[in-house]
Amino acid sequence: MTSHSASTERIPTTVYPDSEQASVAVAQDIAGLIRQRAAEGRSCILGLATGSTPTRLYEELVRLHQQEGLSFQNVITFNLDEYFPMAPDSLQSYVRFMHEYLFDHVDIPVANVHIPDGTVPVEEVAGFCRRYEEQIREAGGIDLQILGIGRTGHIGFNEPGSGAASRTRLITLDHITRTDAASDFYGEENVPRRAITMGVGTILEAHEIVLLAWGREKPP
Repeated sequence: MTSHSASTERIPTTVYPDSEQASVAVAQDIAGLIRQRAAEGRSCILGLATGSTPTRLYEELVRLHQQEGLSFQNVITFNLDEYFPMAPDSLQSYVRFMHEYLFDHVDIPVANVHIPDGTVPVEEVAGFCRRYEEQIREAGGIDLQILGIGRTGHIGFNEPGSGAASRTRLITLDHITRTDAASDFYGEENVPRRAITMGVGTILEAHEIVLLAWGREKPP
């Protein structure tokens, strides 16, 4: 089988035989963008996601770095979200996830990595979220945003009902989202009830968005 593309309204969709081929194809596109920006003397700004969906994508980017010389020196990243509260060294932390699957294996400068901080005092979260938005703008905006999609249809942690103009903020998680995360936390009662997430409006301002969806349980 080979991939095929279709255009529905203004949303181009590519269907692959399996997630392996799709992940490799997206990794190749990202690598091409990184190299193009480097040749132009510019930074490449990537919006990144966590969860099971992008793990093979990150593995391929690591392979391209280690075996084909893809450098991440000109890459700046902004992650979509983080549970709140959440210590960065916790097993379920998205900081730990990103280092395990990508950052510890490539040459990206530490200062270029941005992930919502799950340790910010609650009274300072609003200010942190405003600064996160400012950092994205100061970097020049996100060139390419990677998304997965949750069982409720959420992107990032923007649960159903999130406004199209919403910005980075603290949000209360849907019961289904917490149920789906229960196995990672050894029980639903241990899953945080809130998270910091980029807003829908923030995501839609990316120059290009790639949404990955694998598995029968994903919303059609």
